[in-house]
Amino acid sequence: MIDILRRRFGLLGRNISYSFSKGYFTEKFSDEVFAGNSYENFDISEINYFTELVKNNPDLKGLNVTIPYKEQVIPFLDKLSKKAALIGAVNTIKFTKNGKLKGYNTDYYGFKKSLEPLLEPHHKKALILGTGGASKGVAFALDELGIPYTFVSREAKENIIDYNLINATTFDNFKIIINCTPVGTSPNTEACPDLPYEFFTDKHIAYDLIYNPAETQFLKNAKEKGAVIKNGYDMLIFQAEKAWKIWNK
Repeated sequence: MIDILRRRFGLLGRNISYSFSKGYFTEKFSDEVFAGNSYENFDISEINYFTELVKNNPDLKGLNVTIPYKEQVIPFLDKLSKKAALIGAVNTIKFTKNGKLKGYNTDYYGFKKSLEPLLEPHHKKALILGTGGASKGVAFALDELGIPYTFVSREAKENIIDYNLINATTFDNFKIIINCTPVGTSPNTEACPDLPYEFFTDKHIAYDLIYNPAETQFLKNAKEKGAVIKNGYDMLIFQAEKAWKIWNK
């Protein structure tokens, strides 16, 4: 039987007072079944403070990791799961019984599980807006689903196009558009990725990893043209529960 008493968990990130994770796990732990567990935010201004954080909190059992540290935290870990190593980003850390830190990625799982019910035969290719840590988990999930994708960034690089190249033909070829950038997050809710939204149709899926607000300007614009829309809330629940299983195995 798992010892669930007096165990501390938390979220590593920067400017994370808005955090989904703290509210979610605090509510989860309010159930007497989970009595003794606690969850808190560890808001650090730069990743170099991570070593001190771990040293000063020896009773930590697990961490979630959010922007901007999903990639930056990797050199501080002792080991990565096979999938986290392939993805190149970590959003879950387990403190093992022998005091080692092992990194996992549950973002890809949450995204995949939340996207699958929306897929239809014409959803053959995806555009991923952004190239940060979150986009890597999304790309891995699309690989597992057999959906080719192209990254979009403000600067074109190898295998990455810039926003200026997106046009009607792009929308004809890519029926899944995924926002992995923070553009549109509260409080900047009027902002949205620079896209020609008039080319969205009812054959498109517009997926935004943002969950606050529940309907971003990106989603509103796509919805006006008939697109199926999805925010990141379900993804977060799925990845959080996956993290909980990892911490307890």
